[in-house]
Amino acid sequence: MEKVIVFTAPSGAGKTTIVHRMLKSESRLAFSVSATTRPQRDYEKHGKDYHFLTAEDFKNKINTGAFIEWEEVYPGIFYGTLTEEVSRLAADGKTVVFDIDVHGAMNIKKKYGENALTIFVRPPNLNVLRQRLMARKSESDETLTKRLERAGYELGFEHQFDYIVVNDDLETAVIETRGIIGRFLDSTQ
Repeated sequence: MEKVIVFTAPSGAGKTTIVHRMLKSESRLAFSVSATTRPQRDYEKHGKDYHFLTAEDFKNKINTGAFIEWEEVYPGIFYGTLTEEVSRLAADGKTVVFDIDVHGAMNIKKKYGENALTIFVRPPNLNVLRQRLMARKSESDETLTKRLERAGYELGFEHQFDYIVVNDDLETAVIETRGIIGRFLDSTQ
């Protein structure tokens, strides 16, 4: 079974930035683009950032078994990992990198066992997380509150992951993460 790497974090912790840095610096990695029903942001591209689906399309894919894992992260907002996406990347000889929620991460760890490396990226504290989310200028008061509540919930799972990377300083977090991934990729199982 191929190796996979799973990143998770509360929204705004810097996980996606770290993932993008890993993908640029390590040619053995390829990103699994998740599917979602959440609205597409202005700067996002379908098929690159996410596969943006309608709720009806997403539910049809659930019913046909098209997902390795999926989750209703917020009411009416679904995220999932398409089996065809992972198969395509693995066929190219790449180690697949996932950027997903805590439940999806645990489901992938369950499926792949020791062939899955799980990394939880956490902010130094919730105040810093609030500031980062506000700096995005894409959150309403309601979505900010939901994301912070969800972050508190997700932080309760951090010790179930192989590694916890505290993103207090981005460059330090990137160096730490690069070392973790390098050791995992170079190990034989």
